[in-house]
Amino acid sequence: MTGHPDYPVLTQFEQVADAAAYVPVPAHWKIGTSDVVNSTAAIAAGRYKSVNFSGAATISAVSNALGGQLPLFTFGGDGAHFAVAPDQAEAAAVALGQVREWVKRELGLDLRVGMVGVEDIRAAGADVRAAYFSASDHVQYSMFTGGGLEWAERELKEGRSTLAGASRTGDPDLTGLSCQWGPVTSTRGKILSLIVRRAPGASPDRFEKAITKIILAIANAQAVNPVPETGPDVRWPSDTIDLQSRIRMRKGPRLWKKTSTLFMTVFYWALFKAAIPVRDFLPDRYRADIAANSDFRRYSDGLMMTVDCPPEAIGALRRLLDKARKDGTIRYGLEEQDEALITCVVPSAFDRDHMHFVDGSGGGYASAAKQLRLED
Repeated sequence: MTGHPDYPVLTQFEQVADAAAYVPVPAHWKIGTSDVVNSTAAIAAGRYKSVNFSGAATISAVSNALGGQLPLFTFGGDGAHFAVAPDQAEAAAVALGQVREWVKRELGLDLRVGMVGVEDIRAAGADVRAAYFSASDHVQYSMFTGGGLEWAERELKEGRSTLAGASRTGDPDLTGLSCQWGPVTSTRGKILSLIVRRAPGASPDRFEKAITKIILAIANAQAVNPVPETGPDVRWPSDTIDLQSRIRMRKGPRLWKKTSTLFMTVFYWALFKAAIPVRDFLPDRYRADIAANSDFRRYSDGLMMTVDCPPEAIGALRRLLDKARKDGTIRYGLEEQDEALITCVVPSAFDRDHMHFVDGSGGGYASAAKQLRLED
């Protein structure tokens, strides 16, 4: 997804810690938020893919409702945030209501959804500033700072920005949402899902320096994107066929939807397994683009990274994080697991701007966020 000309594009990830690199989101814009209720319990029950799917479905539904014009968004594992202009707010709110009902009916999860004005966020003492990070030549992801998204999520969880409970008519348009790829197994040791936020009372300057130091320490430890440069392995996605069938808009019995999804899965599995080009579609290039376009690192009112890390580096990273926490600079959550998950938004398989959201499979960002809440 290409960026908006009013926001700077960062090309080095260390730049995300520099608040001066961001520009304010207009005061009359709206911030939308979604969050799976009690996601920790759902993950403990083995429903981590459905939890991730709910967050990605928010982005897919709102983007499709706006004709693909949703440049400012961020995936949070068990939810999502986005920013929209006033003339987009009504359509975005309808899509939020629709995806809430769809998640409840198809996934059996409760999804909180809400919207709040940027001006209200600023009146509360927080801010929303944005920039883009260039993940690849084809995809830019929006980064946020200022504390506004964290404030909006808190308001949502406390019931102060929730959209009206009445169900919205119709299903959300989830075209492009996909979970066809299986888990990605660590090749370096452990998959780490890390969230780092500013501690109460810490100065922004001190926090920025700590974030820069953490980013460099992770790079020096050779902790990398969990998705290999050549892309994820082509494995039969047995665990995702039922979930994928629930996206299909076509009316009809559940069995028909699952059967047709199965046939499509066989086709794509064979296509990637044999690496057979179809028109302008090159399977091997597509798989490599998954790695290049993945959002395994982001900045959303704090650092969020899911990386494949050598085991000998984990202790040193924890010591660095613990020191910054004891100094009163940061709060953090760190979850270790063996695999990572990929949830995809692919408007067109023939274009190279497909997006891939990466999280850990053992709790990931939701478990890291729970550790953060325990510190509050």
